[in-house]
Amino acid sequence: MLGSPVAAEPHRVQLDHRGQRVDVTYRSDVDVTHKQVGAVGAPGRPSALRCAWTASVNVHREARHAAGHVVARTISSEAPLTGSRPGWCATQGDAIAQDVAAKSGRVRDHLLAVAARDQDALVAELDAAHDTSRS
Repeated sequence: MLGSPVAAEPHRVQLDHRGQRVDVTYRSDVDVTHKQVGAVGAPGRPSALRCAWTASVNVHREARHAAGHVVARTISSEAPLTGSRPGWCATQGDAIAQDVAAKSGRVRDHLLAVAARDQDALVAELDAAHDTSRS
């Protein structure tokens, strides 16, 4: 497993919940894994050795309600970024990090799409937290 080569800038929004402000922050985290595939070619033949990589994008949401509720959630990506590099995985770490960084626009687009889709779930979680605190 490699480190996180790219993460989009945090996305911050504010919403009104039951007359009080809620500050919401969405952060992305990219987790890259790799798998060695193929084989070293015989002398005089090309090598089929490749490093296949997969970068899954997780979005971490933290919502802070003015009443004191903090609601957090992690949303994993349905379609990870993928690619491959020739050669051994052990020597391709920097190149893979550059490949993933080149797709940072897709990471940002995913972060914004998750934030848009999360609205209803967030309101439901805030409602539940608000109702629990009143009991």
